[in-house]
Amino acid sequence: MAENDDKERGEKPTAKRLEKARQEGQVPRSPELSAAAVLLVGAGSLHVFGGTVGAALYGIMQSSLGISPAAALDPGIALSTAGAELLRALIACAPVLGLTLLAALVAPLAIGGWNLSFAALAPDLARLDPVAGFGRFFSARGIVELGKAFAKFLVVAVVAITVLRKESPQLLALGAAPLPEGIAQAVNLASDALLAVSGGLALIAAVDVPWQLWQYSHKLSMTREEIREELKESEGAPEVRFRIRRTQREIARRRMMHEVPKADVVVVNPTHFAVALRYDESRMRAPLLVAKGMDLVAARIREIATEHSVPIFEAPPLARALYQGVEIGSEIPTTLYVAVAQVLTYIYQLKAARTSGARPPEPPAIDPGIDVRRH
Repeated sequence: MAENDDKERGEKPTAKRLEKARQEGQVPRSPELSAAAVLLVGAGSLHVFGGTVGAALYGIMQSSLGISPAAALDPGIALSTAGAELLRALIACAPVLGLTLLAALVAPLAIGGWNLSFAALAPDLARLDPVAGFGRFFSARGIVELGKAFAKFLVVAVVAITVLRKESPQLLALGAAPLPEGIAQAVNLASDALLAVSGGLALIAAVDVPWQLWQYSHKLSMTREEIREELKESEGAPEVRFRIRRTQREIARRRMMHEVPKADVVVVNPTHFAVALRYDESRMRAPLLVAKGMDLVAARIREIATEHSVPIFEAPPLARALYQGVEIGSEIPTTLYVAVAQVLTYIYQLKAARTSGARPPEPPAIDPGIDVRRH
């Protein structure tokens, strides 16, 4: 069953799955990278500051051993002297300790980034199950961890033996060297050995980092069914989405219908299309399309226009061009300026004639050659 489940989990984790894992404290980490970085930075800082640190420690040791017997037997003087010398030692070692601490904090963030999660601190009794622990020991991950531990042992052993064989004459000569020079040489030998060991651990980390990233991605991989369920949770069931879209369309349609009474003219075709236009010369650069529809919606636009005495003008090519080429709330394109201007001019002249009792003007002949496919 477990093998079949792993085969089904062939899909990459979604962004939501990754974010949830981070909230639970699950991020990729490489202990080998952290160990190599700490050892490498510690060895490098010791190589750079080793001489200074060694000289400072030698001075501290010299001054500590130079106190009088009476002062050494006085508890107050002895404690104060020990505290002062300890503070001097910490200050002397501060560069090495500070850089090593910084490496210990920064190295884990290299592949997983910063992540603060209290969920990982919650007690999990399942981790105390001996059967599950025994199974994890013989799992693929347990075998890999055992291999890495054995590889680290071999690297450290080989490097230690190589360094000891190479530096054995200098190690033996330390006993005959003066104390200050001996301390400096010992620090240099130690930093060289640590650099060699950290180089070997860096090779192990170079293999471990891709493995940890793959293991993390494989652990969070999903089945197609899980992705579908997550999509449903994020966007809702198809029936719910359909109802939401239908409600949104109804709201948009009602809002559009409220704009029809404010229109200057409704251009129709004569039954299939209806387009409502509004133009305010003082505030608008060009006429706006405030409502449009076809068939039943077009019929409703005409009804509202009739109820509110909005002029209806029949121009089939223009109505089709406006319906197909202009969105609601948008200005008409420049290619339709002349045709729309003819319609609006006629409507304004018609209103003026009715007000003054003059003879109404003749309807304009809108150019029937408008290419609807271009709009």
